[in-house]
Amino acid sequence: MKYPKEYLDEIKLRLKVSQVVGKTVQLKKRGKEFVGLSPFKNEKSPSFTVNDEKEFYHCFSSSEHGNIFDFLMKTKSIGFGEAVRILAAEAGMQPYRFSNFDQKKDLRFQTYKNIFRDYTNYFNQQLFEQNNQDAINYLFKRGLKKNIIEEFKLGYVPWKNNFYDDLLKKYSEEDINLTGLYYKNDKTGKYIDRFNSRVIFPVNNITGDTIALGGRIIRESKLAKYINSPETEFYKKGNMIFNLDKAKDLRSKTDEVLIVEGYMDVVSVYASGIKNVIANSGTALTERQISLIWKFFPNPIICLDGDESGQKAALRIAERLFPLINEKNKIYFSIMPEGKDPDDYIKQNGKEGLLNLIKEKDIIQSFIWNYHLGIIDQNNPYEISKFEKEIKKLSYSIQDETLKKYVLEDFLEKIKKLTPIQNSSYNQRYSPFKKKKNYQILKETQILHQKRKGLSKIQIIEFSILFIILNYLEIALKKIEELQEIVFLTEKNESLKTTILNSFTEEGDKESIRLKISNEFGNIIEEINENSNIQIISKNKNEADISILLDELILDHKEQRNLRKIESLEQKLINNLDENSYSELIKLKSQLNRE
Repeated sequence: MKYPKEYLDEIKLRLKVSQVVGKTVQLKKRGKEFVGLSPFKNEKSPSFTVNDEKEFYHCFSSSEHGNIFDFLMKTKSIGFGEAVRILAAEAGMQPYRFSNFDQKKDLRFQTYKNIFRDYTNYFNQQLFEQNNQDAINYLFKRGLKKNIIEEFKLGYVPWKNNFYDDLLKKYSEEDINLTGLYYKNDKTGKYIDRFNSRVIFPVNNITGDTIALGGRIIRESKLAKYINSPETEFYKKGNMIFNLDKAKDLRSKTDEVLIVEGYMDVVSVYASGIKNVIANSGTALTERQISLIWKFFPNPIICLDGDESGQKAALRIAERLFPLINEKNKIYFSIMPEGKDPDDYIKQNGKEGLLNLIKEKDIIQSFIWNYHLGIIDQNNPYEISKFEKEIKKLSYSIQDETLKKYVLEDFLEKIKKLTPIQNSSYNQRYSPFKKKKNYQILKETQILHQKRKGLSKIQIIEFSILFIILNYLEIALKKIEELQEIVFLTEKNESLKTTILNSFTEEGDKESIRLKISNEFGNIIEEINENSNIQIISKNKNEADISILLDELILDHKEQRNLRKIESLEQKLINNLDENSYSELIKLKSQLNRE
C-alpha cells in the first residue's frame, strides 16, 4: 500500500524529528542540533545527532540515518505502514483510507492474528490442566521453568479437543481455515487439529504477533517429531525467524546473535540467560532470513548440532549465504561437539560453557575450508584439483567485488600449501635448491654483519653474491643468465656485477680486465671484503658446494626483492585499492610461492 507524498509530507510538517526521537532518546540541545546516546549501539559518549531543519537523524557509531518514519521502523521493528499510522495519529491526522481491497486484506490479517491469539492463550492454559500432566512434565524435564513457559506462551494441544467449535462462535469457517491450524478429514468431513498431542511453540513476526506455530510430539510415535504451520497468505517460512521479536531488543548491547536449529534449542538457551538466540522457522536459512537478521546483528553465529547431518546442514547454509557476505555483514559458525545440540550442551556445561565454546567460532570462509580439509585426501592431487575448482567457483560468487579478491587469494594461498611442491619431504628428496644444514650462509653471515654494521638481509645477499663472482668467476659465468636476470638493490653493486659479467664474456686479456675492474671498483671490492664473511663459510667447499651456495643466494635475492615490492603494494592498497596494484600483488605472491 503506497501512501501519497502529500500525506507523508503533512505528517513531517506537523512533527519535528526531535519530538519523535525524544520519546526514545534523551536529547540535549547543541547549537542547531540535538545530541544523545545512540539507540542502535551501546555507547558512553553521545554520537547520535538530530537536525530538525534538515529533518533527519544520524548515528555516527552505527551509521544509521533517516527521517521520522525510518526511526520508528528501526527502533520499534515495525513496517512502514505501521510507522505511518502511529505518526499520523501523533500528528492528529486521520488514518489514510486505501482501496477496498487493501482494507479487506488488513481486516483479514487482524482476524488472522486474533485467531492465533485465542488459540495460543487457550492451549497455554491447557498445559497446566491436570489431565495434561505429561506435557508439563516433559517441559520441566527439559529444564524449563514456569516463567519461561509463560514468556514464550508455550502450550499443549490435547487429543480430540473441541476448540474448533469454540472458534466458530467468534469467527467464520473461512477465516479459521485461513490460519492452517486445522485440516479437513476427507472421510468424515470434520476439521482436525493439526497440532494434536503436541507441545506448541508460537512463532511471532517481528512486531511480536503470533502468525504460525511449531509443534513437538511428546510421546514415542511414528509421527514426525516436529511439524510447522503450513504457509498461508500471512506466513512464509522463508521470511520468519523464531524469537527475533525478543532478541532484536538486544542489538544495542551486542552485534552477535546465536542461530540454533530448533525451537527447544532457542527456549533452552534463552532460559540459561543467553537471550540473543534465534532459529530459522523449520527451513534451511534463506537469503531473506539472513538479510533480516543482519538488520539487527551484523555478526550472527550459526550453531548447529555436532553430528554429521548437522555439519552438512551448516555447510549447505555456508555455501548458500557465502555470496552475500561483505565487510559489514559477516557470518560465523560454531559447531557443537559430536552427538550434542545446544540444548544438550547447555544442560551439561551451563551458560559459561556454551559461551566459551562460541568464542572459538570460525568465520564463514574458515569454516568452509576446514570442513573440506577434513574430508579430502590431501595426498591425492585429483581431489585437491577438484577442491580448488569448487573453492574458486564459490569465491567468484561473492557479490562484494573487493572482498571477492581477498577471499579468493586467501583460499588459493592455502591450496598451494597442499600441493606436493610445498611438501617438505618432497622438497628434501627432489629440490636441488633446498637449504641444507651445511649451507646456512645467510643466517651466519647476517649475525656477523649485524654485530658490525647492522646491514639488511638483502645487502648481505648482494655482498655474498659479489664475493662469489669475484672469487669463483668460472662458477659464476656458468650461471650468467640467472645473475643477469636479478637486479641489485644498490646501484654500485649492480654496476660492479654487470661490469664483471659483461667484461669476462667478451674477448680480451683477463688479467687486464681484472686490473681495470680493481682500479675502477676498488672501494666497493674493499667494502665487500671487509663486510662479507662468506669466505668463512665457504672455506673447504668444493665447486659443487659453491655452485649450490650461489643458486641459493640468487633465489634468496629474488625473494627479498619480491617481499619488498609486496610490502610496498600492500601499503599502497591500504590507502587506495587499485586494480593494477592488486593484480601485481597477486602475481608477485604467486611467483614467491613457486620459487
